[in-house]
Amino acid sequence: MPDQYRTLARAGVHETEINKSRFICALAPVASETEAQDFIARVRKEHPGARHHCFAYVIGAEGGVQKASDDGEPGGTAGVPMLQMLVRREVRYVVAVVTRYFGGIKLGAGGLIRAYGGVVGETLDALGTITRQRFRLVTVTVDHQRAGRVENDLRTTGRAVREVTYGAEVRIEIGLPEAELDAFRGWLADATAGTALLEVGGEAYGDL
Repeated sequence: MPDQYRTLARAGVHETEINKSRFICALAPVASETEAQDFIARVRKEHPGARHHCFAYVIGAEGGVQKASDDGEPGGTAGVPMLQMLVRREVRYVVAVVTRYFGGIKLGAGGLIRAYGGVVGETLDALGTITRQRFRLVTVTVDHQRAGRVENDLRTTGRAVREVTYGAEVRIEIGLPEAELDAFRGWLADATAGTALLEVGGEAYGDL
């Protein structure tokens, strides 16, 4: 697993017109191929009169799943340049759909490649990207007397407090970079006089 990956900051749409053809690019962050296919289907329904709905998506932190479709455009002139733009920008867990309303003027293979790849790049610029960091899920169990101060210290030092559960004791779940785990153990022992329990869970990606 890579330590981090870049993905789309938010879903959105950007449109450009080239020689009277409208190119409408819809981008969305997706967690799986199923979500990507569902998004593509929704865009098709939104533009039933369009001639082409070309798409590309990259799934996986390492970009392990990559697919593209020209949807009736000449082979290699639409889906491939869209996919190449996503890969070149190093974005993951993202789907792009470009809907084309033909304007009556043929663009040629080179023109189509520039149009489809270009509108994806423009849309990425408009929506922006964010970086997801790999971290370890860690749960701190501490008594009620110390819990408030521990939680406050975690938040003020910028720790990603994900959930706090109150019961007989207080469980605080945080996200922690792997490299900081040993130092965190030492800090927690000092902060709670060795009374807190630390459980190390699995790995995930998110904002830290």
